[in-house]
Parts: sequence; C-alpha cells; structure tokens
Amino acid sequence: MNLLLRGVRVLEGPDRPLRRADARLVDGRLESLTAEGQDRDDSDDDRQAPADWLLAPLLVDPHSHLEEPWHGRAETLTSLASEVAAAGYGTVALLPRAADWRDRPERLHLSWPLPLRLLLWGALCRDGGEETLAPHGDLLQAGALGLAHGTDLPPLPLLERALLAGEADDCPWLLAPRQSSLCQGGFVRDGVETLRLGWPADPAVSETMPLRLLLALAERLPGLRLMNLSTAEGVALLEAAPCRPPASVCWWHLLQDSGRLAPLAEGWRLEPSLGGPEDRQALRQALRRGLLSAVSVQHTPLDGEEHLLPLDQRRAGVAGYQAVLPALWTSLVGQEGWSLEELWQALSWGPSRFLGLEPERLQPGSDRWLLWDPQARAIERPGSLGANRPLPTAGLRGALRAAGPLPAPMWRLDQP
Repeated sequence: MNLLLRGVRVLEGPDRPLRRADARLVDGRLESLTAEGQDRDDSDDDRQAPADWLLAPLLVDPHSHLEEPWHGRAETLTSLASEVAAAGYGTVALLPRAADWRDRPERLHLSWPLPLRLLLWGALCRDGGEETLAPHGDLLQAGALGLAHGTDLPPLPLLERALLAGEADDCPWLLAPRQSSLCQGGFVRDGVETLRLGWPADPAVSETMPLRLLLALAERLPGLRLMNLSTAEGVALLEAAPCRPPASVCWWHLLQDSGRLAPLAEGWRLEPSLGGPEDRQALRQALRRGLLSAVSVQHTPLDGEEHLLPLDQRRAGVAGYQAVLPALWTSLVGQEGWSLEELWQALSWGPSRFLGLEPERLQPGSDRWLLWDPQARAIERPGSLGANRPLPTAGLRGALRAAGPLPAPMWRLDQP
C-alpha cells in the first residue's frame, strides 16, 4: 500500500516543533516526510489530510502485568499484542509478577514480532517473596531492563541486602511507595466521598510513610523509579525532596477520583487506591510540570469468572489500552488545554526515559508511528481478553486511524 497524506500535522520528537508536512506511507513504513506540497511522486492513495489529523511516535507503557502469557484466560501474549497495537502503543514493559515469577533467566524469553517491543522487569526476590533475593546479575545479563518487586515496598533489610550485593547498581529499580499493612483494609482514599459511600478508607500514610523511606534511599540508589504515585501528599513529599527520582502515575488516577466515579462503575479497586478530587488534580499538575515523569497503563486483566466476585474479594486493577489515548486526549488536551507536546511527553517520551530508553521519534523507514484523529469516534478493535476494562472504547472520542504495528486491513482512513 502506497499512501500519501498531504498537509498532515507531524510531531516528530521531543525536540522538534509541531509542523505540517506530506507523509508517504509504503507497506506500513514511513517512507518520507517532506515539506507541505513538495511530494509530487505517484501514489496509490493520494489524499489531503483533515486539519486535525496527527502523525506521531508510538506510545510507551513503563509497567503492566501479564501473568499467563501462553494459556491465560484473562490475557495471553498474543491478545496483549493485539490490544497494544490497536491502542497506538509500541513498547510495553512487563512487571515480574506471573504464574511463574520472572525471577530467573529462563523465564525472560518473551517477545513480540516487530515493530512492537516487549521489555521485561526482572524480579527483586524469588517467587515474589521477601526472603530470598533473585539472581540479579543473571537476570540483567539475560535481558531484564531492571529490577521490580510488586505493588508493595519490600522490607528495608531486604533492600539493604540487595544494595550490598552490588549486582544491579547501574540499572533501574522500580519500587512502589505503598505499604499494604497501613491500608487498614481500605481500597479508596480517606475523604468525604469515601465516608458518603460507606466504604473502608485507605489513609494517605500508606503511601507517604514508604515514600519517605524511598526518598531517603534515592541518593544511594540512582536508578530508583517510583511506581504509581497516587496522592496529593505524596506529590508534596516528592516536590520537597532534595533528590527526586523519576515517578510514574497510573492513567486511571489521572482520569477518575472518588467524587466522579459512579458507585457501581468499574474502576474502584486499584493498587494504589483511587484518590479524591484533590489527589487527581495534584497528580495532573505534577505531571504537567514534570514532577511526575511517565503515565503507566498498569494493565491488570481479570478473567470473566474472577470479575464476577464482589469488589473486595477480587484482585485490584483495571485492564485495557485502547481507551487510554482517547480518554486522556479528551480530558487533558480538550478540557484543560494541554499541548500535543505535553501529552506525548507524558505518554511516550517521558515513559521512554523512565525505562532508560531513547525517546520515540518519527524516522524515515520506520514503522513505529501512529495516525490520530481527535474528532472521530473511537474505533474499538479486537484486543484484550480482560473483563475489567473500565471504559467502553466505542463511547469515547478520538480514533486511531492507522499505525505501523497495525496490519493495513485494520486501518480506518475513511470511517466517520
């Protein structure tokens, strides 16, 4: 397929201004970008791009879950790849939690066909426990991008042992500022809305106390990454810290809070807990100012059977990638006036740096691009098997018209 898009908006990379250009796409690859009106070669499909269409780099997810890649009922390696490609993502880093924890080199042999990129966090400890350290050096040699633990902060003596072992001093360490023993059985942040609903409250101290400990370690651990900050108090602590490690925030915490979400809606059960309106606003402001570095999807799919359990008896988390860009575009760009560069910093370039990668860029010959239409209704494509997707994609505005990882028959250039 030889497609020429004339006058399309182009966002090439973090150091390049938004501009209009003629973009030629050949067999799924970005063949060339030329000044508007300068490409005069023949094309199978030559069209003037609508004024709002955007050609931009693929998005990056710094951490998500895939527990049973081969025969999972909630998700498989194949279904996740389809979901990621349909959402405009090109790179996903998987956390080590799995049916067989990714705590030894032979469990790191997962991959996707190009141009998708699958990265793996290696486990800090054997089997997700808190006693025996995993072989960090072997994991890194086998391709792990860094070390991660889980949604709780591991015990400090364990961290001290890992630091003294010295096998992973130069790699990223992804640690969660959360202590479940301080949550008091709650799964929504303490506040007026929580009292009104009558649900058990999770006090902010379950985040702020472990966060203080991690910030004290930051100078000794230059590769430290904070996973999913979730409270206004946590943002304030990070801003006041003399050494600020990169920190991520889950997309759902940016979009919803306990004052906005309907009582019976999907999306209440998260780790860390869903916050109130002041938490959501503080997280948005911190992300826009660069205090938070990356937006995570934190994809945590549940199968249909587990999803039928009462809210307090099933695992925490939401699933799905396809709603992320439409929802955040509408909320941040459409309603709060974020620039395109600010949104891509949060969803692509910031997450790349969070993972220690070079930022995504549009380059001739590359198939790592997406074509976005912010005005059309969202297009839902086959993807995730997860039953706990909190937003129906079909009800959102903003459509992925095409992308390098999507087969051409799945492009939707003419759909209203």
